[in-house]
Amino acid sequence: MVHLNKPIIMTALMGKADFAWADRMRRQYYPAERNVVSAHITLFHHLPPQALAEIKASVVELTRMERKPAASLSGVLHLGRGVAYHIHSPELLDMRMALADRFHGLLTAQDQQRPRLHMTIQNKVIAKEAKQLCDILSATFEPRPLEIRGLGLQYYLDGPWQDIGSWPFRGG
Repeated sequence: MVHLNKPIIMTALMGKADFAWADRMRRQYYPAERNVVSAHITLFHHLPPQALAEIKASVVELTRMERKPAASLSGVLHLGRGVAYHIHSPELLDMRMALADRFHGLLTAQDQQRPRLHMTIQNKVIAKEAKQLCDILSATFEPRPLEIRGLGLQYYLDGPWQDIGSWPFRGG
């Protein structure tokens, strides 16, 4: 694999059925011309490419030791100009915070914050359109389990992403 001098994104990977549903929702509601990546759950937005070996080793070790974290969709979030599903997963948040401690000194200000786990299904629309979709989805929303099967790394290519690799949780 060619190492690129592009920011690295770390995501939590959904199970097949959950990914298919989330990606279908994203294709339905995200403006097509702006929808350049599949449905995803971002854990880190901008890790430095020069630390790839360290980042990858940390992901490999964590996924080898840990079992799949329990997770659920717990609500609909209005993002102002978009809509997302909130993800409740204390276990995944704990893993993410442990990685953040490990990556101390490598993180941007955004990635130093405790994240609000979510999957965006609409973004970059006018506020009124986002509010309408949020109201529609909220009216029928019921919490449901969400399978988190592993972690993935991708290069951010100024819009689209290039896969670096993915690692399933194997511990437990």
